[in-house]
Amino acid sequence: MPIDPAAARLDNNADLARYSRQILFHRVGPEGQQRLAAARVAVIGCGALGSALANLLARAGVGYLRIIDRDYIELNNLQRQTLFDEQDIADNLPKAAAAARKIARINSAVAVEPIVADVTPANVESLCDGVDLLLDGLDNLDTRYLMNDAAVRHGRPWIYGACIGVTGMMMPIRPGVSPCLRCIFPEPPPPGAIETCDTAGILGPVVDLVAAWQSIEALKLLLGRGDDVQRRLMQLDAWSGEVAWFDMAAARDPACVCCGQRRFEFLEGRAGGRTATLCGRDAVQIAPRPGTLLRFEDVAARVAPFCPEPPTFNRFLLRFRIPPHEVTLFPDGRAIIKGTTSPDEARTLYSRYIGD
Repeated sequence: MPIDPAAARLDNNADLARYSRQILFHRVGPEGQQRLAAARVAVIGCGALGSALANLLARAGVGYLRIIDRDYIELNNLQRQTLFDEQDIADNLPKAAAAARKIARINSAVAVEPIVADVTPANVESLCDGVDLLLDGLDNLDTRYLMNDAAVRHGRPWIYGACIGVTGMMMPIRPGVSPCLRCIFPEPPPPGAIETCDTAGILGPVVDLVAAWQSIEALKLLLGRGDDVQRRLMQLDAWSGEVAWFDMAAARDPACVCCGQRRFEFLEGRAGGRTATLCGRDAVQIAPRPGTLLRFEDVAARVAPFCPEPPTFNRFLLRFRIPPHEVTLFPDGRAIIKGTTSPDEARTLYSRYIGD
């Protein structure tokens, strides 16, 4: 089969060769590739969906990725979190830092800003500032509603995605154009009312299916092809092969608390607190007071007498075990305490060994 002359020219251009087959697609072209190189995206949450999204956008040549995640990598993540491997676990890397390291090997032309932080009402607006698009790689509803508040307040598009078991959902949300999350789901369900990956499980390919749909819609927006962006909610069942699309145009609610009345209840901090039980993880997160900054050397020395083995730490996190609990501590004082679902017990442990 003869070689396409256009493909040959792109393959011989050092700046474009990496993206040559993408550029040949008529809705991208050289100008579209330049738009992608200038685009700035925040991936909020870098677990299963977030790592797949970061991987796809880095390979597509999106010039700047801000990757925000509060968590560290565990062995059970590797089944579906495609940017990570066993070496990341051995190196005690947080997900955001591990993702940045891996993307640098995939595409060194992409600028990656890893942020190891919990997304809260106090920081969500700064974390979302200065980007063209927000991508949902989250694993909890409260933070999605917080993200929706910030996006609507600042008129920033974002792409919702979620998956569990063999099912997944995806929908672009464009403030002023489409319904927001609260138009469709006015209130989050009560804790325990819906399944989680830790109770219902999840198949890895489902993650990639949802992330692929999110990424396609992201590329449309970043390429300036807003008319082609879906205005529907996609729902898939990977096991049966069924994909359903629901027209959401009529769901835009003028009386919506968020985009209609512009009351940003989650952004104003009416939901959430200093502790958060991590659903299905047998763990509680403790958030520090603003301005906290820890010296891991001091903390390690203080807790070592109570630990069956010496604490380990690097510049990203410190980890120690005081049975039956395991504590992962971050430089800003945030801690994830495994072995309990009781906020009171977690606060007591934090106060006893780390301080208030």
